[in-house]
Amino acid sequence: MEWPKGESYSRMKNQVERHNLHTICTSGKCPNIGECWNRGTATFMILGDICTRSCKFCGVKTGRPLPPDAQEPEHVAETIKTMGIDHAVITSVDRDDLDDGGASHWAQTIQTIKTKNPGITLEALIPDFDARAEHLRKVIEAGPEVISHNLETVERLTPQIRTKARYQRSLDVIRQIAESGIRAKSGIMVGLGEKEEEIYQTMDDLLKQGCEVFTIGQYLQPTPAHLEVKNFVEPEKFETFRKTGLKKGFVHVESHPLVRSSYHADKHVKN
Repeated sequence: MEWPKGESYSRMKNQVERHNLHTICTSGKCPNIGECWNRGTATFMILGDICTRSCKFCGVKTGRPLPPDAQEPEHVAETIKTMGIDHAVITSVDRDDLDDGGASHWAQTIQTIKTKNPGITLEALIPDFDARAEHLRKVIEAGPEVISHNLETVERLTPQIRTKARYQRSLDVIRQIAESGIRAKSGIMVGLGEKEEEIYQTMDDLLKQGCEVFTIGQYLQPTPAHLEVKNFVEPEKFETFRKTGLKKGFVHVESHPLVRSSYHADKHVKN
């Protein structure tokens, strides 16, 4: 892990603060913030920094969000242009308070980024939108190169860890993404009490839906109020997960204790 400092890190931090933008790098307390920001890459979090759900693993604030900022798509696009970023990841909080879960805002953000940054590639790390096809279609038709939606954990633990989300619903989201022809991506955390065979079953479940990219990292407790870490998985086991995932059929597998869903995301675009 690289300590968050340096010229590129400072420049990115200044740009984000200047436009009052949010990143999952800071809101989610990502351990890779130093490495990624010093490379000039960041995962921008749109639709505010307050989530309508309160998942037990997540460090993002929960509560009643403010209305969407109509200028946000423009500000994100301009920041990306100023930073000279070739590949960007966009994510968001859950916005169950909005009629379409924020899908229209998502589409506008993607389209604005692409208009102002010709040749850029994008990954959209989306919420489940309740698996509503009409909402997902708005994001799909905006044309990101990769759409990611995380299962976060194995099926058995989902009710304990994710608020409102459902394992099968998330698989349905992955299926709809894959059927659109856009590369589908998902990921989980380990160290929450899952069994090894459940991890492999999760891989199989995702592959059946057309998922091509899989990430797996160690869960780290954001604050004492969040779920405790049940166990720390040995680094060697992550290499086993990586090799097994590739053997099963994933095109890319990112597996390491500090891997998060957008880590090395630029490598996950279709060639």
